[in-house]
Amino acid sequence: MPNPTIYYIRHGQTDWNAEFRFQGQCDIPLNVKGQAQADENGRKLHELIGKGEGMDFISSPLGRTQETMQRIRQALGLPPEEYRLDERLLEISYGDLEGTTLADLKTNNNQLHRYRKANAWRFQPNNGESHEMVLGRLSDWHKSLERDCVVAAHGAIGRVLRYYLLDLDGQEAARFAFPQDKICIIRKGREQFV
Repeated sequence: MPNPTIYYIRHGQTDWNAEFRFQGQCDIPLNVKGQAQADENGRKLHELIGKGEGMDFISSPLGRTQETMQRIRQALGLPPEEYRLDERLLEISYGDLEGTTLADLKTNNNQLHRYRKANAWRFQPNNGESHEMVLGRLSDWHKSLERDCVVAAHGAIGRVLRYYLLDLDGQEAARFAFPQDKICIIRKGREQFV
């Protein structure tokens, strides 16, 4: 399917999100607020697509996205566990920065902090990935889609997807604060947040 509609949902909040920690591929669970965000996104999605008959449901393999997807499917009245995982949706790796806070980076390595801000699209932490590097696996994933889908994934993955599908500037895309309490609908080169 050349242009499937994607209902993209970033996982709900985790404690590390609340603390502005680089989370990346660390498997941090949803907190109470994140569970409520996932439930509310499920209710909103039900209003938009009903039970989503004929749609594909795909999640990143990390626990926070799987719990988000299960809560969404429950809100749709569907069996919570019946969705597929795709490794290509795994969050960007922040390498050596995972577990540290943005404030830590600014205090302990202000030069690296400034470089990251100025080069958001291409910034690659030690032992990690840049947004630009993630583009390859994400474009491969998108080309594999066969029908409209609901996706539970991550902030950086959503930023790269927006770059790829909406013809955005890399810096603009990488700096976008992807919301956890909204659904991003990407259809025919346009987006809508609900």
